[in-house]
Amino acid sequence: MTEYVVSRRLVLRQFTADDADLLIELDSDPAVMRFLTGGEPSMTDDEVRDQVIPNLLAAYERWDGRFGLFAGYEKASDDFIGWFCLRPEREGPLDEVELGYRLRRDAWGKGYATELSEALVDKGFSELGVHTVWGETMALNVASQQVMTKVGMSVVASVPTPEDMQGVEGAELGGYRFEVTREQWQQLAERRSR
Repeated sequence: MTEYVVSRRLVLRQFTADDADLLIELDSDPAVMRFLTGGEPSMTDDEVRDQVIPNLLAAYERWDGRFGLFAGYEKASDDFIGWFCLRPEREGPLDEVELGYRLRRDAWGKGYATELSEALVDKGFSELGVHTVWGETMALNVASQQVMTKVGMSVVASVPTPEDMQGVEGAELGGYRFEVTREQWQQLAERRSR
């Protein structure tokens, strides 16, 4: 299976048609879905199999495998840890991409989100011609904000909570949009190398 990104402890690969159960299990954990749906699964099992997986596979084709949503695995155990995305908006420019992640609870607190997010940001800027990497998170989701900050992103705007997330804890507080540009990333890389 083709590896998209390899870091010190982890690897990202494209999802396959047989991976629906990984996404179903991930989305069925109330703690994982706390800031997305208030703890409920976002879709039924059939929707994941019949819509989500085909859409993921079609996105790989649409973007020639350059962007998409990828399955994360520990190198040592080959255990699934969650997913990461690096992708433009569906009709958006290819040089402005979203960074996102959703990890299994047993993968929390190990630095995995930071490790793979940093590798994705590096890939976007150094290999894929990206100009801006952005991500959005709820105001209460401090752990996600810390990951974005650690990979060089900073808050550029407050954002309202999407209509379909109004019932989620902290919805009234809205969220934040984080960004990092290629120029900012290059400056950070220069400072780190000194």
